[in-house]
Amino acid sequence: MIEGKLFVVGIGPGSLEDMTIRAHRALENCDVIAGYTVYCDLVRPHFQDKEYISTPMMREEERVKLALEKAASGNRVCLVCSGDAGVYGLAGLAVSMGQDFEGDQIDVEIIPGVTAAISGAALLGAPLIHDFCLVSLSDRLTPWELIEKRLLSAAEADMTIVLYNPESKSRAGYLKKACDILLKTCDGNRVCGVAGEIGRDGEKYQVMTLTELRDYQADMFTTVFIGSAGTRRVGDKMVTPRGYESEK
Repeated sequence: MIEGKLFVVGIGPGSLEDMTIRAHRALENCDVIAGYTVYCDLVRPHFQDKEYISTPMMREEERVKLALEKAASGNRVCLVCSGDAGVYGLAGLAVSMGQDFEGDQIDVEIIPGVTAAISGAALLGAPLIHDFCLVSLSDRLTPWELIEKRLLSAAEADMTIVLYNPESKSRAGYLKKACDILLKTCDGNRVCGVAGEIGRDGEKYQVMTLTELRDYQADMFTTVFIGSAGTRRVGDKMVTPRGYESEK
């Protein structure tokens, strides 16, 4: 009988203060912490007595397999993901691969975390008070044609749009491409915002127009917010009205 267990843990944006109590407890009580190298480095100072298993970017399936192997040998393993493990994280792979791992079913528990849309929105004010959607600009696993379709549909539905993975070294210019798509439907003065290095050293945010966003130099640690038609700028913040009488 397998006594080990795999916890897939969303560690939030990176700071200990933004980690949930449940996530912190799981990391405290586990034997092994596995994850992408950057995420392991974020939690290592706070959990120094653990065994660590890390892999570079784009080796997700290998990472999950190594974590499952440790769990299958009787360890309590935490597979850490930035933000929330179920939002562009490894929860799906872990549940699927754990169902029938080398002839055994590994007990997998998902522990939610604070995703970048939520932590970034807190920096920017209140852009997500009304309906919103998340779209990743990474075409590594999703064809760009489908990403473009989703952007157009979200713009036509007039929802606030949060963009994950806007740029990387191998995907330069993707944010500009996305803005050009949105400008087919949205006014260039649409209120937008960016949040970078959320919960980490160098944390920053900025409010701007959609036209200005088109030329913004983003990276993989930037989360982008495109407001709805009703979103307005309030000082250096952005607010999407909910519809209260005092907002009219």
